[in-house]
Amino acid sequence: MTAIAYLGPRGTFSEAALAQLPASAGADFVPFASVPLALDAVRSREVLSALVPIENSVEGSVTSTLDELALGEPLMIVDEQVIPVTFTLMSRTGTTLADVRRIATHPHASAQCRAWLRANLPAAVVIPAGSTAGAAAALLEEPPAFEAAIAPRIAADVYGLSILADDIGDNDEAWTRFVLVSLPGSPPSPSGADKTTLTLFMREDHPGALLEILTELSVRGVNLTRIESRPTRKALGDYYFSIDCEGHLADARVGEALAGLHRVCADVRFLGSYPRHDGKPPLLRPGVTDGDFAEAQSWLSSMRAPN
Repeated sequence: MTAIAYLGPRGTFSEAALAQLPASAGADFVPFASVPLALDAVRSREVLSALVPIENSVEGSVTSTLDELALGEPLMIVDEQVIPVTFTLMSRTGTTLADVRRIATHPHASAQCRAWLRANLPAAVVIPAGSTAGAAAALLEEPPAFEAAIAPRIAADVYGLSILADDIGDNDEAWTRFVLVSLPGSPPSPSGADKTTLTLFMREDHPGALLEILTELSVRGVNLTRIESRPTRKALGDYYFSIDCEGHLADARVGEALAGLHRVCADVRFLGSYPRHDGKPPLLRPGVTDGDFAEAQSWLSSMRAPN
């Protein structure tokens, strides 16, 4: 039986996202306490792959995932999943909304439910928890230290809890993106609507260093969907760039851009080409299609070896 790791405990958004991923059909789901532990389980071949969060539309990137993929033993992204972030107020059976005086949840969750809590439970005290799912699980303790928890709806199903209020988040457009990570190998075949993730290390810090990197991509018509910098942990002011771009390694424009980045960067870590969750193909300007690159190469070859 195939085993897939995810960021636990049970009842997390990670588990909900994994359940929606086609690749998880028939697999055993194995929870781990942290992103590094889940990814190390892949490296040690304890599991086949791991689904971990990489960015959230409200809180931004998950830095532990970025750093593990950039600085840890090599791994490769083979798929992605995006789910809406919706929060549920849950309790033990028999508890009513009027009974709730103390609520446990992760601070990020309480921050995203602040308006609902102020309007509906203004006197309730919010107790910080290590995770939303952990707060839900703690309701089963005897005696419970609080009357309710804010967690993903899946946690109510996992722990047999009652739902007091559903969809209590303040932001209807909150989403979290997850990536499915495996050992390095051949990327999935191009789908026509793909994304490529890279980690780029500058050769040296100098004026225009980032511009040089961006130029290699822009002149070949490669569109970025995410770019950010993270410290390399080697020296103060030493950073790497984590990027997502449209296209697949097999696409001529992406392949040539990677070759160019290899020339100007100290190191380029290819983290995978995989289908976009939304199936949206890139908009290509004239001159950057595979046919355009092939025609240009044919023309150059004719100049070098005329008949």
